[in-house]
Amino acid sequence: FKRKFKKDLTTSARALRRLRTACERAKRTLSASTQTSIEIDSLFEGIDFCTSLTRARFEELNQDLFRSTMEPVEKVLRDAKTDKAQIHEIVLVGGSTRIPKIQKMVSDFFNGKEPNKSINPDEAVAYGAAVQAAILSGDTSEKTQDLLLLDVAPLSLGIETAGG
Repeated sequence: FKRKFKKDLTTSARALRRLRTACERAKRTLSASTQTSIEIDSLFEGIDFCTSLTRARFEELNQDLFRSTMEPVEKVLRDAKTDKAQIHEIVLVGGSTRIPKIQKMVSDFFNGKEPNKSINPDEAVAYGAAVQAAILSGDTSEKTQDLLLLDVAPLSLGIETAGG
């Protein structure tokens, strides 16, 4: 935008928010499609913004970030003194785990083992929290009686990006 129109939209919180929202929408679209467009009417000082983005370009732009997501996986296995061959199920949690490149990297890391896709990545933590809440509240119903909830990685695994 700055190169094309000689305008610095970083001075406008509203323009940045609209651009961030459109980019998030494009990221989600690229999980299912190989190309998308980002179109924002009157993004900054009356100038419309329009560009297209391919999944390949998206992956190229984010390759360092994608690569860094594997470090916590390796660390968890090291800390647990567990070999990746001992892993029976892979459950990916969080919306970004829908990104095909992330799924492929995880699968490749685990020697071709595919992540379990029967659990919605947005709901996985909520399921575990609901089970834990039922157990902690003393629920002794048949539904929770035979459940054993184990925290394999009890703390959140996250990636910090430059600038917070």
